[in-house]
Amino acid sequence: MRLLTFCLVFLFAAFTHAAPSIIPQPPVLAASSYILLDANSGEVLVEHNADEVLPPASLTKMMTTFIVTEELAYGNIKEDDRTRISVKAWKAEGSRMFIREGTYVKVGDLLKGVIIQSGNDASIALAEYISGTEEAFVDVMNQYAAQLGMVNTRFKNATGLPAKGHASTARDLSKLAKHIISDHKEYYPLYKEKKFTYNNIEQSNRNLLLFWDPRVDGLKTGHTDEAGFCLVSSAEEDGMRLISVVMGAKSERARARESQKLLTYGFRYFESHKLYDSQETLQNHRVWMGQQDELALGVKDGAYITIPRGQKGNLDVQYSIDDVIKAPVIKGMEYGHMTVSLGDKVLMDKPLIALEAIDEAGFFSRILDYIKLFFYSLFS
Repeated sequence: MRLLTFCLVFLFAAFTHAAPSIIPQPPVLAASSYILLDANSGEVLVEHNADEVLPPASLTKMMTTFIVTEELAYGNIKEDDRTRISVKAWKAEGSRMFIREGTYVKVGDLLKGVIIQSGNDASIALAEYISGTEEAFVDVMNQYAAQLGMVNTRFKNATGLPAKGHASTARDLSKLAKHIISDHKEYYPLYKEKKFTYNNIEQSNRNLLLFWDPRVDGLKTGHTDEAGFCLVSSAEEDGMRLISVVMGAKSERARARESQKLLTYGFRYFESHKLYDSQETLQNHRVWMGQQDELALGVKDGAYITIPRGQKGNLDVQYSIDDVIKAPVIKGMEYGHMTVSLGDKVLMDKPLIALEAIDEAGFFSRILDYIKLFFYSLFS
């Protein structure tokens, strides 16, 4: 099958080119495991022991709150729903929201108690409200982990309290963070709230970066003696969103300081670009024997890339399209590829799909196109 190839180079202005990029080695952190990625493109910018299986401590609660927001989005529960607090939730060890056994607390308040105050009691209460028992909720957590591609994660509870076999990785947790940010955007602002008061007790968010860096707007802290000090953070600057995961730091301030090193490095030396929207027409191509002569081609999902800062002018985009496209055309069918390169490195390779369906033309129109196509093939 022959392909037609088109080439497009992004230039800021005629007769100019981008300066060569100089990027230093990424910072080496005082932590057991860490990762930094662009939330839009998914490009990993820095990683160290990112697949090492470690206890996640209260980073576990990210899955608890993600499931709660899923249930809210589906309409299965409501923020104003009131859940009765069990003895098990009331007696939860560690960080607490200070809810009382036998009282009724709104789901919305419990969600804030988990996200802002890291309440183990609130986590158990939500787990019991959604699934009946914490044990049943844990099964749901592990099913979601599998769906999200968290291949090295196994949950044993909804809180992150120490339990044999309860483990995750920096890479898996970065995947979860990405879904928390993108899947239910209406709830993500909760993760940047600095304080929450319940039962006349005000508690501050343990994520120090919310107080240090205005770019940071989430996500979750964690700490146990076994896990050390952990932090999943996210920040946005000039349309670029970064996610960092730091596990096994030595102190509360250390996990914030080491996370900020990653974020600063990412924003300083890289930039994120949205090349195309989902279903945006990138090329129009001739269609033979169809009820219309042109077919709109594009990519299924929006195309984002992460590149060294200042290198946009050196991007090279090429389209390879099937030479002959005949009706009927099914929407979503592949008819070529789009590749984006920077120098010798291919940054992206996406299929070009039909953005519309085209039915066959009538008999006489098809005969006429057969004749035209014969001569086109003969001379091309």
